[in-house]
Amino acid sequence: MQRHSRLTQVCTVVIVLTLAVFLFGPGTVAAQDVAVGQATATVLTMLTVTATMALKFGDVMQGVRKVMGKNVIEGGGMSSGIFTITGAVSTEVSCYLQLPDYLWNATNEDRLVIAFSSTDGLIDTTAAGTPGVPGGGLGAVDQDPHNLPEFDLNDVGGIGKIYLGGTVWPTVDQRNSTYSADIILTVAYTGN
Repeated sequence: MQRHSRLTQVCTVVIVLTLAVFLFGPGTVAAQDVAVGQATATVLTMLTVTATMALKFGDVMQGVRKVMGKNVIEGGGMSSGIFTITGAVSTEVSCYLQLPDYLWNATNEDRLVIAFSSTDGLIDTTAAGTPGVPGGGLGAVDQDPHNLPEFDLNDVGGIGKIYLGGTVWPTVDQRNSTYSADIILTVAYTGN
C-alpha cells in the first residue's frame, strides 16, 4: 500500500509541477509587438491609340500597282498611315496590326488587293518627326508591320508613332469606285 501511495504522491507532484509551468512558466510572460506594413501600387497612365492619318493611295489606275511608302507626307491625296500611341513615360509596349487583304468598294461588290511587305512599317520612338523625317530610336529601321517589335514610349511625353506603307494591286478590269478597309492597331503594356 505504501508503494501505491508513494506513486500517487509522485504523480501528484508531477501534475502540480506541470500546471505550474503552464500557469507561471516563461511562455505566458512573453512580450508582444505589432508592426503595420502597407501594400502600394501606382496605376500607369491609360494607353491611348489614335489613327492620326489614313493610309491613302490617292488615284489608282486599272492594272497598275501603286506603292505608298511608309515615309510619305500627305500631298496630292496620298499619305502614309500614321498611328500615335500615348501612355506612361518610358514604358514598353507591344503592338499588333490587324491588316486587311482587300479594300472593298462602297457596295461590297468588288475588292482591291492590298499587301504589306516586311519593310512597310516605321516606328518613331521619339515621336518628334513626321513620316518624311522620323525621329530617332527605331525610326530609321524598316519594320515588318505583321510582326512589330516591342518598344519604349519616349521619356518626354510617353509618345510613340507607327508609320505604315503598303501596295495596292488593281486588276485590269477593276471597277471605278472608292475602296476602303479597316486597319486595326492593338497596343498593350508589356510590364517591362
